[in-house]
Amino acid sequence: MKKGETIISSALRYSFMINVAAQPSEATLRAEVYDIVRQIPRGRVLTYGRIAALCGWPNHSRLVGRIMRTAPDADLPCHRVVNASGRLAPHYPAQASHLTSEGIHLTPSGKVPLKEYLWAIED
Repeated sequence: MKKGETIISSALRYSFMINVAAQPSEATLRAEVYDIVRQIPRGRVLTYGRIAALCGWPNHSRLVGRIMRTAPDADLPCHRVVNASGRLAPHYPAQASHLTSEGIHLTPSGKVPLKEYLWAIED
């Protein structure tokens, strides 16, 4: 600890250094995310957070969202990924029609009822 540094600021700095060191390689995470998304069956959805957890990075749901937003593969079923409350992506207007074409019924507020359509896979 440096002179004048409090125990709390020292602990926060140490915590920050550990968290920065634990960040995944974005290329590695991107490949893992795409692999998981390709496996989501028709008529099922996964959440950004669940995908992040399956990749081994449970606190990186926002990064998964950014990865999905820039997915280059037209065959990747990005429409099967929703947020933790079942809400659809705000800048993906075709997502609702893709999901309904697969037999997923949305709530009146436009959300996916996760209790019914969340893909229950084993870790």
